[in-house]
Amino acid sequence: MIDDDSTDRTPGESRTRTPDESRTRTASSTSGGRQPRPPVTDVDADDAVPRDSTPDTQREDALPDGAQAPSTGARKRRGRRGSGATKRAASAQGSDRPIESTTDTAAPRRTRAKTAEEQVEAGGPTRGLRSSRSRTGRVGGGRRRREDTVVVPRITDKVMVITEHGDRDQIAVLEEDVLVQHYVTRTGARSMVGNVYLGRVQNVLPGMEAAFIDIGRGRNGVLYAGEVNYSPEDLEGPQPRIEQILKNGQSVMVQVTKDPMGGKGARLTAQISMPGRFLVFVPNANISGISRRLPDEERRRLKTIMKKVRPEGHGVIVRTAAEGASEEALTADLQRLVREWDDIQKQSKRAKAPAGLYEEPELTVRVVRDLFTDEEFKELATDSPRVYEKVLSYVHDVAPDLEPKVHLHQGRLPAFEEYRIVEQIHKALDKKVWLPSGGYLFIERTEAMTIIDVNTGKSVGKTNLEATVTNTNLEAAREVARQLRLRDIGGIIVIDFIDMLLEKNKTQVETAMKEALAVDKTRSQVFEIGPLGLMQVTRKRVSGGLVESFSETCPTCEGRGILVNYEA
Repeated sequence: MIDDDSTDRTPGESRTRTPDESRTRTASSTSGGRQPRPPVTDVDADDAVPRDSTPDTQREDALPDGAQAPSTGARKRRGRRGSGATKRAASAQGSDRPIESTTDTAAPRRTRAKTAEEQVEAGGPTRGLRSSRSRTGRVGGGRRRREDTVVVPRITDKVMVITEHGDRDQIAVLEEDVLVQHYVTRTGARSMVGNVYLGRVQNVLPGMEAAFIDIGRGRNGVLYAGEVNYSPEDLEGPQPRIEQILKNGQSVMVQVTKDPMGGKGARLTAQISMPGRFLVFVPNANISGISRRLPDEERRRLKTIMKKVRPEGHGVIVRTAAEGASEEALTADLQRLVREWDDIQKQSKRAKAPAGLYEEPELTVRVVRDLFTDEEFKELATDSPRVYEKVLSYVHDVAPDLEPKVHLHQGRLPAFEEYRIVEQIHKALDKKVWLPSGGYLFIERTEAMTIIDVNTGKSVGKTNLEATVTNTNLEAAREVARQLRLRDIGGIIVIDFIDMLLEKNKTQVETAMKEALAVDKTRSQVFEIGPLGLMQVTRKRVSGGLVESFSETCPTCEGRGILVNYEA
């Protein structure tokens, strides 16, 4: 047990206690040892991301059963004959005070959670558990290190351009006249992401720890065990299996988090969230957070407001668009989301599964809601009167201060040609992307991942090979980040950088990649460059990318790009 007064002494300094102090320490040990910590009443969720969600038993420094942790503080003083407790007991016999017990009462041991290996052997649920293998990001094989937050540069000259071309609407986002994001929506092909359904459980697969849910949209969606809402009584004791919670034919409210792609159905979650202009409302959850992209002073102001307006029993996450928003605007946005949730609950009680309970607005309104902010955009231009009226009506209701930035383009050329967007889209559909120094990227999409190869090409440099290679790799890292946003590439991305000799150059490339991806609002993760010069990047995949929007599978080769000749 660490001495209470040890923090006031330098290491190695001894201190003689008075008899009163000794009796006080003995009495405290009798009452159960270390005093309990006061409950935490205020936690800064910071985007609702836990600092370290790794269970204690899954950390690499976890101890096996029965092992005792090494002492990190002052050692316990061993009892010796004729000293300490014996002397105090003897002196107490001649006084009127009762004899104080010197035996420490052992605190009840907390039931140790099973490790991943033990969970597998016991046949329990394993979805969401972490592997016990060593990974990057750990310090000395112990607690996982939290990566430093990359400072996101504030870009204040963005332009959003929307055009109507045939049966589709196209939305482009420009940064310094460079295309960085592109969205396409076709008539009758609306995204399902964000929609809420009352589904019916069709089949529960214990071996996959998942359930297939009929949501009334053709192919069944999949609901994994980690996305199931557990009631408080279910959380007592070990985590229940999904087949114990969901039964065939049962009705369950779910929300779509990923559109159907290829042969896979929609990805579902039972943990509903309602996005608004400034806030994200999370019903029946104890979640709170503020966007990390906001300055510290603004975060403190918004945190104070949220303490006053947050509804009891529900969670709220503050979006980047809330910067500078007044308390009245935030309250109005939250009240609107609460009313929408109340409507969803009322519909779910009288609807018969499968049924739709809530649909997100069409892509144009959704992009304006999520991206178009006063601090980042200087203009929104469209050459479609229909789109202009729709956007202006939405902005007038939720953000009247943005109305002066919405314009109807009436130039001689269409909006996409006026802003040189068409040619940039054509380049984004090519496999080869040229870099400023003469190098180039070669992007190849496969079923499992996306491969990006970096080549020096025409780049010859001026100093030496290492400097030339490093400069090409730095340009490639920034361009790869832009291409991932522009082409909306998700999943696993493997980048084959040109081999570098110095570790500091590799670190420089890794830093450049992280900084370039920091402006991307889609969640991503960058891993270190391996011994083969390969960098792995993961980026959340929500829907099909740019190439899928402007292409279709070749009926002759079925997408292989070759024709097989069996007679050759």
